[in-house]
Order: sequence, then structure tokens, then C-alpha cells
Amino acid sequence: MFIRNGIVYGGEPDQPIKAEQVKVLPDMMLLIRFNNGEVRLFDTTILEGPVFEPLHDEQVFASPVIDHGVITWKNGEIDCSPEYMYKHSYDYSMVG
Repeated sequence: MFIRNGIVYGGEPDQPIKAEQVKVLPDMMLLIRFNNGEVRLFDTTILEGPVFEPLHDEQVFASPVIDHGVITWKNGEIDCSPEYMYKHSYDYSMVG
């Protein structure tokens, strides 16, 4: 049980989603392990706007860093929220 904003809830509060590991794949894809244990596939080509243009440079794209659960590039100049990446990614379950 927990209380948030004066309301009592049963169960435990959800933890904010965070990226724990990231692996760069071909075709601007990322394999991301989140703090809930899920591994998901994220297609960075859906990221639009001038801020994401540098990701089309292979050297920039190939060097992501996780900073407090957020995947960043270029010393934090480029980032995307882990919630967005989780919501817009696909389950990646290995068969074997």
C-alpha cells in the first residue's frame, strides 16, 4: 500500500521506466534493456526534427550513452525520454 497526492493505493508504486543497457544495431535500430527487465527493439528513424539529424551520422549514432536512465548522444546534446522509447518499441524475446 502507498499514498500519492493524498490517495491510498493498494500494491506498490510503479517505478519510472529507465534504460539500463543499449546496443546499437544496423539500420538505426537500438536494442534496449529497461529497468523492468524487458528488452525491446527501438527504431530511431521515427525520431523527427533537426535535433535528431546528427543521428544519421554513423559515428554519432554508434556512440550512445546512458545518463540517469536516458539514452543520449553527443555529450547529452541529443536525447530521447525512456518512456517514449519504451512506448514506441517492440518486445524482443529471444527464442532458443
